Amino acid sequence: MTSQPARSRTSLTGISSRAWEHPADRGALVALRKLKGFDSVLKAVSGLVSERRVRLEYLGSGVRVDDRQFAGIHRLVAEVGRVLDVAELPEVFVVNQPFTGAMTIGMDKPIVVLHSALLDLFTEEELRFVVAHEIGHALSGHAVYRTLLMRLLELSGVWGAVPGGALGVRVIIAALYEWQRKSELSADRAGLLATQDPAVAFRVHMKLASGSGDLSELDQTSFFAQGQEYLDTSDVRDSVLKLMLVERTTHPYAAVRAAELRRWVDSGDYTRVLGGDYPRREDDASASMTDAARAAAASYADTFRQTQDALGNLVHEVAGFLGSAKIWFDEQLRRTRGSD
Repeated sequence: MTSQPARSRTSLTGISSRAWEHPADRGALVALRKLKGFDSVLKAVSGLVSERRVRLEYLGSGVRVDDRQFAGIHRLVAEVGRVLDVAELPEVFVVNQPFTGAMTIGMDKPIVVLHSALLDLFTEEELRFVVAHEIGHALSGHAVYRTLLMRLLELSGVWGAVPGGALGVRVIIAALYEWQRKSELSADRAGLLATQDPAVAFRVHMKLASGSGDLSELDQTSFFAQGQEYLDTSDVRDSVLKLMLVERTTHPYAAVRAAELRRWVDSGDYTRVLGGDYPRREDDASASMTDAARAAAASYADTFRQTQDALGNLVHEVAGFLGSAKIWFDEQLRRTRGSD
């Protein structure tokens, strides 16, 4: 981890996780909760997960971050907590893993796990983004559903022995995968709000994609261009292939994440949040789930409008046709009833 000169950052007092949550993330959570049998599965799996066992595993196999072990990361965690106004910070562990990765897991008290390879690849500011990304997961409650997905995958063979159980669990697993991909976009926004430097966030994605820490070999403009080329697929066959490629992945591709984050910056929302225009935690209890679902639908529609993806546009056109047809039928029904 390369140290960087300290710089001041805006503290976002009382900020709610809704400020950084991608609309599709919130919408996916709404839909996930409405899945038949989801609550029962959540309760059943929660009973099988021992938080104490998970924590003991990392206490024994990793290194807990504190003021004497990985003190630099400990300072970053505290600084991220100050910017995002976090009342209780999660425990952080560094584990010996040769590939880049990090995760936030746990049902009750989430813990953050960082792979040691991150320390060799990223500068201090880039690592700040990664730490804030994971803390964003914890603050949004993503760790509960991520832990659920992990346990369901482990138990998928057991559920398959129950009549009808395999299909039901498969549907829930597919929904969890879709949600988790969207949750990564939310956590990226949290990372950016804590870092407050878009260039740093984009470098993280470039390094994750390449595995190289040599920025002289990377070009941001070219990276964004290849990401846009991936998104703007004009061939339906490629669109189908993309759906198959991500079907069982937990993260969107790095180029896509960078493009999504830049879109958020360009929309002006990032600047508005830094300026103090954001939802507060004190109002979370009164937040509307219906509004979240509507925002998710609008987000998908906006994405389809901004891409040349053939399948995406087809879905959007079909949705528009069905919506128009429903309006027409409703009008005919009203006229019929009015003439009776």
